[in-house]
Amino acid sequence: MASGRMLSAFRKLSITARITPYRSLSTLVLAEHEGGSIKTSSLSAVEAAKSLGGDNSVSLLLAGSGQSLKEAAAHAASSHLSISQVLIADSDKFAYPLAEPWAKLVHLVQQRGGYSHIIAASGSFGKNVLPRAAALLDISPITDVTKISGSNLFIRPIYAGNALSTIRYTGSSPCMLSIRATSFPVASLPADSKSDAASIDQVDLSTLDEDDSVGKSRYIKLSSQNAERPDLGNARIVVTGGRGVKSAENFKMIDKLAEKIGAAVGATRAAVDAGFVPNDLQVGQTGKIVAPELYMAFGVSGAIQHIAGMRDSKVIVAVNKDADAPIFQVADYGLVGDLFEVIPELLEKIPEKK
Repeated sequence: MASGRMLSAFRKLSITARITPYRSLSTLVLAEHEGGSIKTSSLSAVEAAKSLGGDNSVSLLLAGSGQSLKEAAAHAASSHLSISQVLIADSDKFAYPLAEPWAKLVHLVQQRGGYSHIIAASGSFGKNVLPRAAALLDISPITDVTKISGSNLFIRPIYAGNALSTIRYTGSSPCMLSIRATSFPVASLPADSKSDAASIDQVDLSTLDEDDSVGKSRYIKLSSQNAERPDLGNARIVVTGGRGVKSAENFKMIDKLAEKIGAAVGATRAAVDAGFVPNDLQVGQTGKIVAPELYMAFGVSGAIQHIAGMRDSKVIVAVNKDADAPIFQVADYGLVGDLFEVIPELLEKIPEKK
């Protein structure tokens, strides 16, 4: 009888041990930088790390070379109150964010730091680096996390955002995540935050493998959008054109409207596939996930893959000739009309941005 109770207690203990949150939390955030500053999406990853628990030590990992890296590290040290340490890997190997050297760097830093979690934003950088780093660490990453309910409990969308899946991580440490930056907005810093700047430490790269100076991928070139226009992933206003715009020449109307109201330009996959605009402007499940304060869709039918990338927008305005277009089901304001008549009228009546 006593042995039966003991066996029962042991079973309960075993189950509890498997799902108990980490005793101590420490998070490594893989950060991107450009022009001497940390990208907003990486700060969103820090915000996500804060959601793991109150007593969480957050280290930010930066890699690159030269003065730009030093400026980015200085900016990172005072960019978020949750950052306790900034780690920098200064080497020509990291002049470009390629997956092979970055994955080995993550593996090296994890071996030394023993972090409980590794987090990156779910952009092209995170999607490129995390799978390879996870393979080196022999763990399974959890991708596209939109909510953190505990140190090992996460929520992510499935079926193009039509359902939410709750995942409990029971694998070995570290728990690796990619997060949707739009789900973790960055809070503004208090005025006296500079006095709480994090320490900046150099990563010792002496033991990093030198045997594969030529990796399986190589840097070709960087194509960036107009610096004067807001970044699509972080813009307050997004103006998107779809197949209904009909041509690259007509898409210039979208550009003019976006420029007039200080918005970023987006496009549907159909518009990108038709060659109207480059694919870095694609919004949707296979493009960029956006959640601006105002999302304006012109000639967008509202395919489920596109809606998955913009459904969290605060206000959605849609213009389409088809009154039965699915986009109207998610729009806050809808206008059944010809975009070739509506956009010129908007350009005429909207005052110039100050």
